[in-house]
Formats: sequence, structure tokens, C-alpha cells
Amino acid sequence: MTITYSCVAHGRAVLAELALTGGSYQEAAAKVLRQVLLKAEPATIIQIGSYVYHTLFIDGITYLCATDNGLDSMAPSAFLKKMEYNKSQRDNNTVFTVKSQVTDVKNIMLRNIDTVLEREIETASIITEGAEDPQATVGNLHAEEFEKTRKIPKRICWKCFKIVITTLTILLSIIIILLRTHIIPT
Repeated sequence: MTITYSCVAHGRAVLAELALTGGSYQEAAAKVLRQVLLKAEPATIIQIGSYVYHTLFIDGITYLCATDNGLDSMAPSAFLKKMEYNKSQRDNNTVFTVKSQVTDVKNIMLRNIDTVLEREIETASIITEGAEDPQATVGNLHAEEFEKTRKIPKRICWKCFKIVITTLTILLSIIIILLRTHIIPT
């Protein structure tokens, strides 16, 4: 008994195939795949011509092999199970890797969200305490927090001002250099 053809298919689309001998296995395999999909049984054996097609249908994936001897069903069954086992092992490793990466990213995001929420709660408590009694917050520690938050827009404006001045200085320097080298006619 020789396994002459094997393939893995999703629905009727053949994902991978191997033929050890010449012949037109594709037409027969298409017929077998159609029948497997109609029956939706986990294992089927179908004879077409002088070949016997053994199939294993699991989770929408069909594992198929063709033999030249219809009497032996042990070797094709073991072959199909080995094909499915190898695929599931590879998929499990890939799925495990992706799941662990997703878990890591999720944990980092949760930590970041917790940090942001803590800051927001602190800011909200400062604002609500100041709103309840504005005179009381002037002389205590919350006044320092208020000053820090008030200085933030000034810092941003100062940084923008520095960037504009630096950009203008560089542009002016380039124009002067181009004028002196007579690249720009005067």
C-alpha cells in the first residue's frame, strides 16, 4: 500500500498538496472534497477509479490522502491523524505566542490607564476642594499645585516662542549667506 497523493483543504480550496506519482488527482480530490463537505462526517473513505481516498474533517479543514490499495485503512488513518496533529501543534504554539503577547500588551495598557486615572483623580480632588472653599486653598499646599498648573501654559508658550525665534534666526542666516555668495541676485 502506497499513499500516492495527499492534500489539506479549507472547504473546497486546496491549501497544500503533494503527489508522489503522475496523474490527475485534482479532479478526483475536488469530487471527494465536495462529498466531504456535504456529509460533514469526521472520517470518510471514498473510492474513485483505482484509488481510495481517505479523509479526516476537523474544524472546517479536510485532510485527504489517496492510496492504491483499498484493503488497508490503518496506514492512511495514521497518516491523516499525524497531519492533523502536526498542524494543531504548530497552531497551538502560534496561538500561545500571540496570546502571551496580547496579555503583555493588555497588562501594560491597564497599568497606564491606572496611572492616568490616579492623576485625574488627584487633579479632580484639587479642583473640587478649591471649588468648595476657594479662600482655604490659597494658604495651603493646594496653592502650590494651582501655581504649577497655572505655569504649564506659560512653559508651552515659552517653548513655542523659542522654536519660532530659532527658526527665524536660521532662515535669516541662510538668506544672508545666499545674498553674500550672490546665489540670490541683489
